[in-house]
Amino acid sequence: MFENVVLVLCCLGIAQALFLCAYLFSLRDKRGNIFLALLLVALILQIGKSVIDNYSSLPTWLRVVGISSKLLAGPFLWLYGQALFEKRDFTRRDYRHFIPFALFVSLCWAIPNGADPLSLLFASLIFLHMAIYLGACWHYIVTRLQDARLKPWYRNIVTGVTIIWALYACIFTGIIPVYVLGAVFFSFLIYLFSFLLLKRHVFALEKYSSSPISQNTSKQLLQQVKELFETKHVYLESTISLKTIATRLSTSPRELSQVINEAAQMNFSEFVNQYRIAKAKELLADPQYGQEKIETIAYDCGFGTVTSFNIAFKAATQMTPSQYRKSV
Repeated sequence: MFENVVLVLCCLGIAQALFLCAYLFSLRDKRGNIFLALLLVALILQIGKSVIDNYSSLPTWLRVVGISSKLLAGPFLWLYGQALFEKRDFTRRDYRHFIPFALFVSLCWAIPNGADPLSLLFASLIFLHMAIYLGACWHYIVTRLQDARLKPWYRNIVTGVTIIWALYACIFTGIIPVYVLGAVFFSFLIYLFSFLLLKRHVFALEKYSSSPISQNTSKQLLQQVKELFETKHVYLESTISLKTIATRLSTSPRELSQVINEAAQMNFSEFVNQYRIAKAKELLADPQYGQEKIETIAYDCGFGTVTSFNIAFKAATQMTPSQYRKSV
C-alpha cells in the first residue's frame, strides 16, 4: 500500500514537472526560461530513473545515463542564473559545461554501476561535479546579487536543487536507507515551484491587465527607448525618471514600465543603470580620466550619490570602481 502511494506521488510529480517544462517553453521570453525548463528535464531524468529502478530492473547502461543527468543539472542551474541576471545569451564557450555529460553518455556501455570501487568512484565524481556548480551558484548569489529583484526566486530554486543533491548524497552514502525519498521530495518541490511560478505569472498578468500591449508595439517602444538612451545619452541626467522618459516618447509611465519589465526583463532603475555602468567603465579605462576622483565619475555618469554608484557597479562587475580602474 505504502509503495503504491509513493509511486503515485512520484508519477504525479514527474507529470507536473513535464507540464511546467511545456509552460516554460511557451513563454515569450525564452532566454532564461529555456535553461530553467532544461534544468527540470535533467531532474526529471534523474528522478524518473530512480522511480523505475526502484520498482523494476534497468540495464546497467541505462542506469548510467540516468545518473549522468546530474551532470546536466548543475550547468543548467548556473546558465539560468547567468541568463536571468547578466542577460547572457548561450555561446559556443558554454558548450564546455556539457563535456562531462557527453563523455559519460558516450562511455555508458563501459562504465560500471554497482557496489565495486570503480562504480563508487564514478558516482562520487558525478556528485562532486554537481557540488561544484551548486557552490558556484551560492557564491554568485551571495557576492553578486545583493539588490537584485529576482534574487529570492533564484535563491529558492538553488535551495531546492541543493536539498535534492543532499538527499541523494545521503542515500548514496547510506545515511538515508530509503532510495526513493529523493523522488518523493522532488514531487513536493515541483508542486511548490509550480505554485510560485504560476503565481508570479498571474500577478504579472493582473498588474498589466488594464493596459495590454501587443508584441509588435512592445518591441517598437523598447527600440525607441534604446535609441533615446544611446543617441541622446539621457541616462547621464541624474534627475531622469520613468515619467520624464515616457513624456519624451509620448507614452504613459505605466506602458513604458510594462515594456521594460516584460521585454527587457528588468525594472526601470536596472535599465538605466546598465547604461550608466557601461559609461563608467569607459571613463575608468580612459587615461584622460586617470586623475579624476571616483566621485566625479559617478556624477558624470548620472548617479545621484557615490554610494548608489558603488553598489550598482560592484553588482554588475563584482569589483569596486577603484579595483576596476586598476585592472584595465
